[in-house]
Amino acid sequence: MLFKLTGSSGSGKTTLAFAVADRLQGVVVHDFDEVGVPADADGHWRHRTTEHWVRRALEYQDRGLDLLLTGQSPLGEVLAAPSAPLLDGIALCLVDVDDDVRRHRLTARDAGRWDAPAVDAFLNWAAWHRGHARDPRHRPSVLTAGAWPDMAWHRWTGWTAGDPRWRTHLLDTTDRTVAESAGEVREWVTEQRAAYGAGQLALSRGWPDL
Repeated sequence: MLFKLTGSSGSGKTTLAFAVADRLQGVVVHDFDEVGVPADADGHWRHRTTEHWVRRALEYQDRGLDLLLTGQSPLGEVLAAPSAPLLDGIALCLVDVDDDVRRHRLTARDAGRWDAPAVDAFLNWAAWHRGHARDPRHRPSVLTAGAWPDMAWHRWTGWTAGDPRWRTHLLDTTDRTVAESAGEVREWVTEQRAAYGAGQLALSRGWPDL
């Protein structure tokens, strides 16, 4: 399976993923950006790199392992990646945080790196993520306009918010310790694995044809 912790910068995705790395048997943890981020990174790059990680997940799947991946690709991008239907299962978790906390984290973590417009862009991206997680019809053009041509957006662009396959777990890290949030990540992974084992995971193999 592919487990994806998504969201805008500063929410705590990578911290949480590596906090549970030793607490989940049969799960390998990676960060999306570890392959390197070019100076001109754009939607094309993110789409191609999403496909790269889906293929890595398939390699782990062949070895009986699951991949827990952190990064900013939302559910719509993962589902549209060319190789996504080959995964045994897909589960997404949006790691979010209050805007003021995100602004403080970005300033403290990368002092002097981001000016006010850049920080505002991260906050706007976070707001879009929230809308996308609720409803596939929320401004899909943010993903699809000028996209990498190999992406298969048609797999989900006709869905509504009521489609059981459109499900992103929300984890708000505001006013929570790393240990508390990491515990929720572990519980979420465990629950999704159990749903897959019971044949109840909506994004199990064959989901595009339902």
